Amino acid sequence: MSLEAGTGTPPWLGHDRGTPGYRRLVVALFAAGVATFAQLYSVQSVLPALADGLHLGASQAALGVSVATGALAVSVVGWSALADRLGRVPVMVASVVLASLLGLAVPLAPSLGPLLVLRALQGAALGGLPAVAVAHLAEEVHARAVALAAGAYVSGNSVGGLTGRVVSSGVADLAGWRWGVAAVAVVGIAATAVFCVLVPRPRGFARHRRAGGPPLRDRVRRALSDPALLALYAQALLLMGGFVTVYNYLGFRLLQAPFSLSQTVVGLLFVVYLAGTLSSSVAGRLAARGRLPVLLGAVAVFTAGCLLTLSARLVVVLAGLVLLTAGFFAAHAVASGWAGARAEPGVRAQASALYTFAYYAGSSVVGWLTGFAFAAGGWAVVVGVVTGLAAVAAVLATLGLRRHGPPGSMGE
Repeated sequence: MSLEAGTGTPPWLGHDRGTPGYRRLVVALFAAGVATFAQLYSVQSVLPALADGLHLGASQAALGVSVATGALAVSVVGWSALADRLGRVPVMVASVVLASLLGLAVPLAPSLGPLLVLRALQGAALGGLPAVAVAHLAEEVHARAVALAAGAYVSGNSVGGLTGRVVSSGVADLAGWRWGVAAVAVVGIAATAVFCVLVPRPRGFARHRRAGGPPLRDRVRRALSDPALLALYAQALLLMGGFVTVYNYLGFRLLQAPFSLSQTVVGLLFVVYLAGTLSSSVAGRLAARGRLPVLLGAVAVFTAGCLLTLSARLVVVLAGLVLLTAGFFAAHAVASGWAGARAEPGVRAQASALYTFAYYAGSSVVGWLTGFAFAAGGWAVVVGVVTGLAAVAAVLATLGLRRHGPPGSMGE
């Protein structure tokens, strides 16, 4: 084993699977994912109730999700630059703590304007975790375990999304949407505490840090110059846009005939997020054998699930939602881990931030604009838009990822 120059100690290769440090890091980031995504999407399952309470249309109510995800998208590059200076862990801690405090203020908003301001501030605060989490994994976890650790982290994201939606909708049916969102803020504070206690001291960041390194604009330019990374950013933009579209507006459809479900039952449908928890972990394991086939297979499952939601039978819609969710989170686990591994070490944080920017730009912009498609043409038009986005993502993945090896390695 080679020794690091001038130290006489073995080089730091990262926490390997099965070690205490690996387990602590994975559980800590799982909890941080819960805190982040429970709060980010806490209003999504109560959009119909929020629309009724504030006398809004569907697309106006959906701004409660879109402004938060849009602010998150805008904030991630800044968070990544701050993380390069201060370290990944301090930035992630500051992000989830600040967002959790803001989460307590969101239910107090008296009208749409203040609500959107608070949600935008909360989204910007939440950007610190997804901006650097995958880069942190790439630095702190052994190379052979990065894909698996990224899958576990994405599992925490899906559990957080599920928790936020189910808790807020269940409480909202009993006490109104404000209490539902407040309950999720409490969950976020608890998960934040778990993250802060368990996250290990970083050991890989100092080795990659470069005093007097290239300026931020150069690092961003390098992260935008690799065609394979561009193809991965496109997966985030297109697939997340389609995924959020379905979850934003399916609730409005299910509250109407022929389904006529209650708000609580609609919220319980988000339990299918557990399919994403499972599929992201499975995809992380399969990706070690070849990322591109797993990614394309996940997109195909996503598309099939979306088409099934056209049915007028609830059981078929539910099956479609399970497939769509499983396919999306599998694709996201592969693409996000691939982006972190693909990027050169010097621009890893920027590549992770740009992936996150694309991901939440899709959520914010596409998730809002498709509300007009829903209002104009109903659910069939929404399904047509979402499946079209998935088809474009598959084509770009095939063209952009099939033959690319270095820079950062781990090409197909």
